[in-house]
Amino acid sequence: MKKVERINTIMRYINNRSHFTISEIMQEFNISRSTAIRDIREIESMGMPLVAEVGRDGGYFVMHNSVLPDVHFTDNEVKALFIAFMATRNQQLPYLKSRQSLGEKLLGLISETQQDDLVLLNQILLFEGTNPNNPDLLDLSDLPHPMLEKLIQILLLDRYLLVTIKEEEIIKSYAIYLLHLYREKSLWLIEGFDLKEEKKRIFYVDNLNNVKPYPEKKRLSEKKILEILSKQEEEINLVIELGPKAIAQFKKYHPLKVSLSYTNPYQATAILKTFINVNKPEEITEIISWLLFLGKDIKVKEMPEGVLKSLQERLRIFCP
Repeated sequence: MKKVERINTIMRYINNRSHFTISEIMQEFNISRSTAIRDIREIESMGMPLVAEVGRDGGYFVMHNSVLPDVHFTDNEVKALFIAFMATRNQQLPYLKSRQSLGEKLLGLISETQQDDLVLLNQILLFEGTNPNNPDLLDLSDLPHPMLEKLIQILLLDRYLLVTIKEEEIIKSYAIYLLHLYREKSLWLIEGFDLKEEKKRIFYVDNLNNVKPYPEKKRLSEKKILEILSKQEEEINLVIELGPKAIAQFKKYHPLKVSLSYTNPYQATAILKTFINVNKPEEITEIISWLLFLGKDIKVKEMPEGVLKSLQERLRIFCP
């Protein structure tokens, strides 16, 4: 790491802590004691108000209610931020309306030479989803689902949620502990632990009708939820091998938050392992429908007997 980059990084590190020592700086940035001391003195000379504490447990802290020096970006940091903005354009991201004001503030912090570089990058770089005729075009279709920002705001305060989902004109409510909010194939999805059914569920944010915190008195503890999930992961009872056609079907749709483990370098074959709760008939029905969707290009290596019988009965209906 170059000196300028290291100094900027150390300044951000210091500013986020109420107290720090030379030893911590040495360990965090893998530098010698003399280098750490020189860097601290240089940061002080730039105007950061540091106060030294004498004694065995002494160190430094940033003086409160003081004006900190301006943030400075290196050329590469500016390019990294700008290209990140470009790459995520037209991606239905939350807080998209704030992008323009954020970009304007960034441009106000950099030099004219750096601004010229960004103008050139904007002319020559195109990413997936970019309109080639007008890279800055932002249509209404680029905006995320209106519930996405509300969901994130609630998640910052509480991960226990009561979500209302609308599917095929039917509205259902689920009490969940949110595990992840992620984006896959241009769609935002919620991965949550169903507090009543005690299993993972996947919901599309596009189907979200409402969301609010779940009443505290009815909650399972986070520790208990993780214990249940850990046991379910350990009790893998469905193992199937997938060929290329089944892998293609899997990529189109998979209701369970499971991942494939590819078994050859060309990703033409894979193995899938997961847990099925045999005491939940609706879960068995769901997994059987999904296996039929994957098609004939699968080999069952392990499957609960009850699920196997149900699958055979469904096949008899289609192939009497």
